[in-house]
Amino acid sequence: MLRKIVVLSAMATGLSAFQAAAAPLGEPAVLRPQADSNLIQLAQSEVEVFYDSRGNRVLVDPYTGKVIAVQPPETRLNRPALRREMRRQELRRDYRQGDVLIGPADDGYYSDDALAVPTDPNGDDYYNNDLNAFPEAPGEPRVVSREPLQSPDDQPALPANPRITDRPLEPSIAVKGREDVASLQILLDRLGASPGVIDGRFGSNVDKALVAYNEMTGASLKSTDAEGIKQALAETGGDAFGSYTITPEDAAGPFVASVPADYSEKAKLERMAFTSVTEMLAERFHMDENYLKALNPDLNFNRPGTIVKVANFGKLVNKPVSRIVADKGLKQVRAYNEAGQLVAAYPATIGSGDTPSPTGIHAVSRVALDPNYTYNPKLNFKQGENDKVLTIPPGPNGPVGSVWIALDKPTYGIHGTPDPSKIGKTESHGCVRLTNWDARELAKIVKSGVPVEFME
Repeated sequence: MLRKIVVLSAMATGLSAFQAAAAPLGEPAVLRPQADSNLIQLAQSEVEVFYDSRGNRVLVDPYTGKVIAVQPPETRLNRPALRREMRRQELRRDYRQGDVLIGPADDGYYSDDALAVPTDPNGDDYYNNDLNAFPEAPGEPRVVSREPLQSPDDQPALPANPRITDRPLEPSIAVKGREDVASLQILLDRLGASPGVIDGRFGSNVDKALVAYNEMTGASLKSTDAEGIKQALAETGGDAFGSYTITPEDAAGPFVASVPADYSEKAKLERMAFTSVTEMLAERFHMDENYLKALNPDLNFNRPGTIVKVANFGKLVNKPVSRIVADKGLKQVRAYNEAGQLVAAYPATIGSGDTPSPTGIHAVSRVALDPNYTYNPKLNFKQGENDKVLTIPPGPNGPVGSVWIALDKPTYGIHGTPDPSKIGKTESHGCVRLTNWDARELAKIVKSGVPVEFME
């Protein structure tokens, strides 16, 4: 069968001229075939196909010029409907379904203004259930073979025992601290106003260190004064950051695979050592371990010779201390010289509601560096199910860190911590807890007999 689609614009132009010449006024124009070649074979009849301005397909008898049927765009492939309309044409029956013109118009003429909408797919006439509606397909029936769908039993299953780790996920390296904030923290640390861990983040520890810095220097530095911070860094040791080359001794350790939480398990270790090179370097340079990693992405910290960017915190405070104040409300330890001048300030964790710290004034009785720790549940607190006296070996990851400054009140003292990032943000078992590096600095400038005043 041959089919030729007549473009609407060209047809409209030609038809307009044709109608003007052939149709009398007041009478509809007749669409005439242009050539005998525009024919299709449909239900044993020859028809011509035109398209009107609405997109409807118009079937016209090529011999009489009368409209056989009008097909809206959505029903062009509804061949059962075409067969029925051909049958109705043979019986000379005009047919409308609602407002849809799907049969011969009055007098067999077609008007472009006639309303034509898609046949309702939900109607009874949309599908023809008559078995004779379609002719038999030529040739043998076509058989389509398909691959079988994958059954649930064929799909890979998750492991029966998925691997789960208790180790907390590290913060995203992308969410790292700001170097301008870290520069301020380094400046404060150089002058003895410790911000705790250098992590590039503002917080209460930075705020109170800045107050202490201004008291010690007589300045009025603000955290937003970028030029003032830059100038102060230049006057106190230069750039905030420096480079450090990892040595073979650094990479060799010793290290422990992990630090158990249970005290009885801690007591079985030879030493409460660092767990990695990064943890060791972070403490050495007063830094948060994750911030150290963020500053040095993709570096191999376990390889000697690796150059690492670290905080240039300067020298430790070396002025003798004659009085210490442990401020519970401010969560800060302040050290003064004989003239009453503030020489050092440290963020601190001081006691808790269940195990409060001492009150009043006490005195330093002795100082121990890298001490072991004696756990006695009858004297202070009970840890887990441990009800016996245990001796936990020394090391930076021990319960009291790497320093113990004992007070004249038994079992109480000022000491370090294995978790420096939590200083000033958690509670203790009654003692005064500092970062290991702050506790070590204080231990070197204090001596027995120095009073320690606890302020509420």
